[in-house]
Amino acid sequence: MTAAATPAASPATTGEQPGVRLARSRRNAELSLLLLAMVLVAAYGAIVEANMLDTVTPDFWMPAAALTLVFVGMHLVIRWLAPFADPALLPAVALLNGLGVGFLRRLDLGKAAPADRETLAIFAGTGGRQLAWTLASVVLAAGLLALMRDHRAISRYAYTLGLAGIVLVMIPAVLPGRFSEINGAKLWIRVGGFSIQPGEFAKLALLVFFAYYLVRKREVLSLASRRILGIDFPRGRDLGPVVVVWLISLLVLVFEKDLGTSLLYFGMFVVTLYIATERVSWLLIGLVLFFGGAYLAYVLGGTIGGPFANFYTRAEIWLDPFAEPYDRGYQLVQGLLGLGSGGLFGTGPGAGEPLEIPEVQNDFIFAGIGEEIGLFGLTALLVVYLLVVERGLRAGLAVRDSFGKLLAGGLAFTLGLQVFVIIGGISKLIPLTGQTTPFLSAGGSSLMANWLLVAVLLRVSDAARRPVTQGGGPAARPSGGPPEQLHGAPTEVIRP
Repeated sequence: MTAAATPAASPATTGEQPGVRLARSRRNAELSLLLLAMVLVAAYGAIVEANMLDTVTPDFWMPAAALTLVFVGMHLVIRWLAPFADPALLPAVALLNGLGVGFLRRLDLGKAAPADRETLAIFAGTGGRQLAWTLASVVLAAGLLALMRDHRAISRYAYTLGLAGIVLVMIPAVLPGRFSEINGAKLWIRVGGFSIQPGEFAKLALLVFFAYYLVRKREVLSLASRRILGIDFPRGRDLGPVVVVWLISLLVLVFEKDLGTSLLYFGMFVVTLYIATERVSWLLIGLVLFFGGAYLAYVLGGTIGGPFANFYTRAEIWLDPFAEPYDRGYQLVQGLLGLGSGGLFGTGPGAGEPLEIPEVQNDFIFAGIGEEIGLFGLTALLVVYLLVVERGLRAGLAVRDSFGKLLAGGLAFTLGLQVFVIIGGISKLIPLTGQTTPFLSAGGSSLMANWLLVAVLLRVSDAARRPVTQGGGPAARPSGGPPEQLHGAPTEVIRP
């Protein structure tokens, strides 16, 4: 006796149209994750007030509510302009940005007299300014999404953006120190009370140029001359581009006096080159060139000084910060003590002493937060950063055009490398740098540039995840009306 065959579900019973495949834009999932992130930000603010004020004021929720309005607005823009974009990017970045605003408000409370803390305005101080910068940055990112409907369009301006990037990198180096130098690093343009870090925008412009150039030259750069230990090495005459970028990065190291910025520019070119050619030899050549150049700069700084002296001093502090714990090594020592006193679980939000660390709102914000949330909390933050990087790399793998692959892969790696450079500096893994922690540190330049980076990743991921019809073309954008048939081929129905 055989069981009766179960009849296949018909389009009438499933509610689907004949010949139509279902696709999901995942925007509702994005909204749910975004609201969860804002609940965590509000809870962080409440715990800070409970520890610092011994009470929770009725207004504790207002910064989180303001951030929610800003990020929900960005969510609506994505739902309209990039409906298939990765649903995890915006919530992850919003969580980091929100925690940054919350910690900066915690610093404002710490600077205020105990009697004035309960009456401190929600939108005052560094935290209030960061909230305003967040609004401006999100609006800028939304504007870029509106203008750049196809990521391939920016490849038309690759050489212009490359030139602009080089100019932005070099401006602080040629300006007098009083207009460009802060804490020994010449990374800024300062006019009156206004300052901007042009290198944050330069990395985006240079990445567009790198991606465009390597798409055109990758066949040549993939050629091998000889095989050593199973690794194919390029021809000598093909080393020109990497040597040029290496020399520029050394100039940044010497004249802008910052290892992190130099490593960031050179690293993003070498990794983009590796993605384009799939040759491990380029990574090895890049590592040898950079660390060889850095060691040479260190030796020259110890012997002849001059433009190499600042890097030599930073390297000496890195090698033994406790040699002068109350002078040159004070910042690094305080950061290490803060991380150490936090232990596994931290002292609790608002219960630490982050203001003992110089520049805790900028370079050392990770150490200040780490004291209060501990190793487990810092690990969770790093996982969020890792999620953003992984989603960017996934978009690069999935997108169909070579330019988009290199652009998304380079942007994702650059964000990860910047986090590594900062955490490596405050944890004494590498010499200190002048870089800021993406989305956490105070300041508008870094926040705007990184939100623009996220906007580009959203655009590339939208192209990567957008379904393709059986005819080979992309599916139409979702609309309020019924799905349309494109030239008789099965199309996609988008369910939110």
